[in-house]
Amino acid sequence: MKRAMFVHHPLYGAAPPAARRFPAGKHRAVRDALAAALPGARFVEPEPVGRDALLEVHGAAYVEAVLAARVPAPLERRIGFPVTPEVALRARLSVGGTLAAVGLARAAGFSANLAGGAHHAMPDAGAGFCVFNDLAVAAMAEVRAGRRVLVVDLDVHQGDGTALCLAGVEGAFTFSIHAERNFPARKARSGLDVGLPDGCGDDAYLEALERGLAAAFAAAKPDLVLVQAGVDVHEGDALGRLALSDAGLVARSRLVSAACVGAGVPVAATLGGGYADDVEALGLRHALALVALAGGACGEALADAMLQQHEKALFPGAGPA
Repeated sequence: MKRAMFVHHPLYGAAPPAARRFPAGKHRAVRDALAAALPGARFVEPEPVGRDALLEVHGAAYVEAVLAARVPAPLERRIGFPVTPEVALRARLSVGGTLAAVGLARAAGFSANLAGGAHHAMPDAGAGFCVFNDLAVAAMAEVRAGRRVLVVDLDVHQGDGTALCLAGVEGAFTFSIHAERNFPARKARSGLDVGLPDGCGDDAYLEALERGLAAAFAAAKPDLVLVQAGVDVHEGDALGRLALSDAGLVARSRLVSAACVGAGVPVAATLGGGYADDVEALGLRHALALVALAGGACGEALADAMLQQHEKALFPGAGPA
């Protein structure tokens, strides 16, 4: 079994000011859950991304406004919280974390940034708790290096910002599978979009994902896959409109992992969305999805064991009928 590689920084868990729905604490909970499940896992701290890499994707005026913590109030409202110096640093660390995860994935086959997946951030503005688009910055760096990238966005919300940031970029392909009626109201155009109806459960979701993955891999022919591994598709999520079970999350991750193994390409994952009052349960949900996505890097048996542990934690009285 290969050693699992994750990117984490203590500042990931810093709660932005006045962000009512932002799940403060889940990033620490994800790290703790992974450390408990994988005693040999390695956790790497990222460096903040530099200005030049951000300018590959975002406009200069917006980048400078964030770095100086002087974002105009209308843009801050779109983001969902004020951009303080601490928020700006956290955004830079998050992008740096995804870049680090890509490098680790190329070396080890799989890695995950325990933040990131900021797929609503657009070229000239942030939105939906997203300041800088780490997925687009990492994809652009790979394209500049001559490698082809497929972004697989599994969040319940469409990856509109990533689609806009990478529109027309040769060598980058975006695939988003999401709840059609959820945020954002006005969808962008990804390379491939699969919009699902409210209440879509495991079977219908997995069938749609399997078809979408086949089409996306055929079109992208990637050298690397970036995954936005949001768990807000879960039936218990506060902001989702889909209905995947814990077992459905595991099956979703395994479909993506199998597609990547079949194509012989490494996987770099980002945390993505997930919203619940119980941050410990939410952290375990994220960890479960990431361990299953790692596949051979962590072992499928471990994902099954974590799933059983999660079910016992949620339903302590449950047992054989």
